[in-house]
Amino acid sequence: MNFPFGIFRIPLQSMSTSDSNEIAQIRLKPGKDISTKRFHPWIFSGAVEGVRGELKAGDMVEVLSSDNKTLGFGHYAEGSICIRLFQFGAGVPDNAFWKQKLALAYDLRSRLGMTNQKRSNMYRLVHAEGDGLPGLIIDIYGSTAVLQAHSDGMHDLREVFVEGLRELYGDRIKAVYDKSALKLKKNTGREVVDGYLWGTEHDSACAENDCKYQVDWVQGQKTGFFLDQRENRKLLGELSEGKKVLNMFCYTGGFSVSAVKGGAALVHSVDSSQHAIEMTNQNLKLNDIDPEVHLAIKSDALDYLKKMDDDYDIIVLDPPAFAKHLSARHKAIQGYRRLNEAAFRKAKSGTLIFTFSCSQAVDKSMFSSTIFSAALDAGRNMRVLYQLHQPADHPFSIFHPEGEYLKGLVVQVL
Repeated sequence: MNFPFGIFRIPLQSMSTSDSNEIAQIRLKPGKDISTKRFHPWIFSGAVEGVRGELKAGDMVEVLSSDNKTLGFGHYAEGSICIRLFQFGAGVPDNAFWKQKLALAYDLRSRLGMTNQKRSNMYRLVHAEGDGLPGLIIDIYGSTAVLQAHSDGMHDLREVFVEGLRELYGDRIKAVYDKSALKLKKNTGREVVDGYLWGTEHDSACAENDCKYQVDWVQGQKTGFFLDQRENRKLLGELSEGKKVLNMFCYTGGFSVSAVKGGAALVHSVDSSQHAIEMTNQNLKLNDIDPEVHLAIKSDALDYLKKMDDDYDIIVLDPPAFAKHLSARHKAIQGYRRLNEAAFRKAKSGTLIFTFSCSQAVDKSMFSSTIFSAALDAGRNMRVLYQLHQPADHPFSIFHPEGEYLKGLVVQVL
């Protein structure tokens, strides 16, 4: 079988018949194996015709077509998406397979110039399906690697990944931290404890495009920082000179730091979380920013937008995901519409608005339509200057469009 360029298939020795029998097999229903043959990594429970062997959450499983031909291997999970494939075609993965996957991911980031850069030392090394490792995220923060498993199968392999990271980075990595507890509890119900898999807590100076950040991978959201907005923060900095900037949902102040470092005359950072306000102030101080140029405000986003009378030149709307599943999509769209409409109504003519959605369930077309509706309801004309997305260290497979989760627009209010 021929595999097109970009498919994460690694030639391996097949296991013996006796070993192979230890791996459960799942056969798909006739006609339900088409998406798998087209290299989509998700298999839904309704596509399964039968199971051979013992099977529990986290187990590796061989996936067979309706005519009993091997389509690939994946991890089994209970739920609607019951299998996520990490190998297409024959060849049972072993420890060398997983380490080679890490090496391929590292090679891509090296080609992108991310692995040995002084201006930026934070990037995503493994982006789940985009790197052929569904259920696994690994982010690099200076000399610390933060691993986050979203599935039992990937969490069971954590020690193998630690070995692979140490072999790839040598003494450039001082610690590997496992931050899987919250995700595993939510996704699978499994109880684990976050902590260092190797090494111990140490000072790890983090930088992005010459901006300094204190990243809290222990208590912070996700793995500690939103790396997917790197290029969009850079763009904001390039457009901020002499401008008055409002950063809504500021979290740790990433956009705020970029705006001030880019020469903004004044930046206001707004978040409903006191911890976020404190982190933002800490990061502004870390960059030796004049307190007169920045103010952090604890407030509900909609309340602030509806009451604001400040004359902002640029507004950043980067809310948390309003919809993590299709069932919540309609509610999410309404949330994005209300948020943007409130900003559009108050914005002065000429204002640039950076507006984002990180909800996977809301695609680019839906998001653009929502912004259109918000502008129409606000009675404001505007034009699109930039279409924004996730950076290259957050790749997605052409066969798995669901991996394109971050979308954004820079619009100018007329």
